[in-house]
Amino acid sequence: PADKAFFTGLSHVVMPKTSKKKTTKPSAPAVAAGSKAPANKGLFVERSKSFGIGQDVQPKRDVGRFVKWPKYIRLQRQTRVLYQRLKVPPSINQFTQTLDKNKASQLFSLLHKYKPEDKAAKKARLSAAAAAKASSDAAAAGPKPVVLKYGLNHVTSLIEQKKAQLVVIAHDVDPVEVSSAPAA
Repeated sequence: PADKAFFTGLSHVVMPKTSKKKTTKPSAPAVAAGSKAPANKGLFVERSKSFGIGQDVQPKRDVGRFVKWPKYIRLQRQTRVLYQRLKVPPSINQFTQTLDKNKASQLFSLLHKYKPEDKAAKKARLSAAAAAKASSDAAAAGPKPVVLKYGLNHVTSLIEQKKAQLVVIAHDVDPVEVSSAPAA
């Protein structure tokens, strides 16, 4: 009954009548021969966008933060954050500094001179030494060629015996503890 009274009270409200006048668009002003034309804003009127439901399309946003990145990328980023947040001991920190391109090329040319011999060269050297030993009783075999030693365990044992003169370690070894053992 109370609702009915509210609606019956609205029944006598009358909307105001609108006048049906024809609106004419203002014509463009005539431009004199020597004067500049008025600034025309164009056909489209600029209006603010409404991003509500059923309205304008939402703008593109950078959602890279919400992407599930591959595991190797997540690990790279986590190790970088750990290196920034933790105090890194000097024995491990030395592997963050790498050689520049000029020094690296010099190092590689030096290492190329002491490259280990391949199987064919070793077989030829041993057969020549065996022929020399068979022809004469005095086995005057020449010294073994000086070559690079490689491998983590082998290099570590050479360092412990104080036989290593130069140790080259890659800067991007993962995990770092592997390469920090010989350096310590």
